[in-house]
Amino acid sequence: MKTIKHSVLIVDDDADDRESIRDAFLENKHHHEYIFMKNGDQLLQHLTAKNDTSVFKIILLDLNMPGKDGKDILKEIKTNSIWQPIPVIILTTSSSEKDRDTSYQLGANCFVTKPSSYRELISVTDSIAKLWLTQQPQS
Repeated sequence: MKTIKHSVLIVDDDADDRESIRDAFLENKHHHEYIFMKNGDQLLQHLTAKNDTSVFKIILLDLNMPGKDGKDILKEIKTNSIWQPIPVIILTTSSSEKDRDTSYQLGANCFVTKPSSYRELISVTDSIAKLWLTQQPQS
């Protein structure tokens, strides 16, 4: 299978979580460009500044952040015709069924509760990469 390097936006207010997520992808040799954002406003500014949003393969978005929370940001992304096609994966500490349902209603492409161990995070990020970052060969 051929892989293409993509930009992965990791939006989380916790710097350690951002780095752990990136490191977990790298553990499985998923070498892409990982761009860190510490809050939703920073993400929206970044998306607004880019003319070509097709370079962003996925957005990993935490729900619980100061200021605009992940649900507010998700709603803004999925109601914007330019940003709407970018897959948004909610990666959060929440395991609330209400948060999961609301995220899907707002247009999330996937909802994942952050695992409690780094080993599990490696497995989760490997699954995310295989589903969302691997370019399938053209037939």
